[in-house]
Order: sequence, then C-alpha cells, then structure tokens
Amino acid sequence: MDNHNLTMLNEFILMGITDLPELQAPLFGLFLIVYLVSLLGNLDLIILTKTDSRLQTPMYFFLRYLAFTDLGYSTTVGPKMLVNLAVNQHTISYNWCATQLTFFSMFITSEICILSAMAYDRYVAICNPLLYTVIMSQRLCHLLVAIPYLHSVFLSLLITTKFFTSSFCGCNVIRHFYCDSLPLISLLSSDTHEIKLIILIFSALTLVSSLLIVLVSYILILVAILRMNSAEGRHKAFSTCGSHLKVIVIFYGTLFFMYVQPKSSHSLDTDKMASLFYTLVIPMLNPLIYSLRNKE
Repeated sequence: MDNHNLTMLNEFILMGITDLPELQAPLFGLFLIVYLVSLLGNLDLIILTKTDSRLQTPMYFFLRYLAFTDLGYSTTVGPKMLVNLAVNQHTISYNWCATQLTFFSMFITSEICILSAMAYDRYVAICNPLLYTVIMSQRLCHLLVAIPYLHSVFLSLLITTKFFTSSFCGCNVIRHFYCDSLPLISLLSSDTHEIKLIILIFSALTLVSSLLIVLVSYILILVAILRMNSAEGRHKAFSTCGSHLKVIVIFYGTLFFMYVQPKSSHSLDTDKMASLFYTLVIPMLNPLIYSLRNKE
C-alpha cells in the first residue's frame, strides 16, 4: 500500500483483548466489575481525603492525587475497551486515539512521580518525625504534585505531537486494546529513530530518578527502623509505610515485567495481560490496599 499521512486516516482498528467471540461477554462482565470497583474506590478516596478533617495530612494529600491519577488512566482506557468488547467494534477514531495516547502518557508518568513523592513523605515521617510538619509543609506538598504533573503534561504532549505529525504506512491496525506508544511505532513509515530516542530518554530519566528516590528513601527508612529499640516502635514504623511499599512493588514490578524483559521473550498476549493489570487491576487494588488496614 502507498504511504500516506495520518491526517488522511479517519480511524484505527484495535486488535482488542481477544479475537474469540465466546470470550468477549465474560471478559466484558469481569472488566466492567473491575472498572466499577476502581471507579468507586478512587472516588471515595478523593472525596474522603478532601472532606474529612482527620485526613488533612501530607500522606493523605498525596494519596488523594494518587487516587486521581489511578482514576485518570483507568478511565482513559477502560470505557473504550468495554465498548469494543460489548459491540464487537474495534475501531477508534483518529482524534480519540491521539487523546487517549496523550492522557494515558500523562497519567502513567504522574503515577510514577507521585509514588516517589510518597516515598519521600514516608522517609520524613519515620526518620524525622519531630520535624515532619515543618519539612512537609503545604507549599512543599503542592510542589511535589505540581512538578510531576507539569513534567507529565510536557512529555505526553511531546510524544503525541511527534507521533501525529509523522507519516504512517497504509496499515491502521494497532496490535493492542488501546493507543499506546509502542504499538503505534510499528505503524510509522517515516524514520522512527528520533521518536524512539525521545521515548527512551524521557522514560528512562523518569523511571530511574523515581526509582532512585524510592530506593534511597526505603534504605534510610530500614536503617532508622533497625536502630529502634522498641519492638512496638518498629512495628508502628513498618505499618506506616507498609501500604505504600505494597503499591510500589506491584506497580514497578508490572512495569519492569512489561518493558524490561528481553525482546525475544515478548509475546502479544503477555504484553496485553501486563497492560490489563496496570491499567485496570492496579487502580482497583490501590484503594483496597490503603483502606483495608487503615483505622482512619
């Protein structure tokens, strides 16, 4: 087929989760429940941490924005995926594909940064408890949320602009159930070196810097806990950061499985399962993890 510019295309075709018709109805029911639980759980966290006077602390401030981010990227992907399963129509318009890529990139980048800000918050709470309210001032908390969002907006707009001003080949079939950067690269007919380099550099910088903050914070937390003489104090310190540590392990573990595994071991089904987990399951798990063992 002759190469042509993307502006000539009206829509893309998403391969979806499965091409087996008998699985579409059960999968629709399953992921509808998962999405609704995620929606209600994250909305509850946002409303409660905003209105309850007992929850006006830095930890719950960051938790509110984590819930907002989870709600954002699950809603960017979930409803469209459910519609495609329900009506057996795997098309997505040109404009919605660009919008979906923009918002998904923005929210997933914000999630990585906010998790590292929460790790720093836990470090200050455990290692400097007497200065906690002084260090984690309202101004610093707002900066630790604003900077990640500004960074994620810039990065997502840069990536989307690079994609949708490039030339695509005649094939408009996306080998995924939503518009993500990796499946879209395979559709480009123009030189992909620049856009691959941009994605690699910014993704690596974001992920590595965030992971370093998390690792350093938890190493210092572990050292502080081991120095405590009281068993009750150690238990309280572990419980303070336990929920966040679980979320960190699940989220980063899934990302590393998705993007760091050897290219030869990649398979389409494996990538889809990993993507389903961090786009729909993790946003459902986070409110449960933070709520079940939380007395407040």
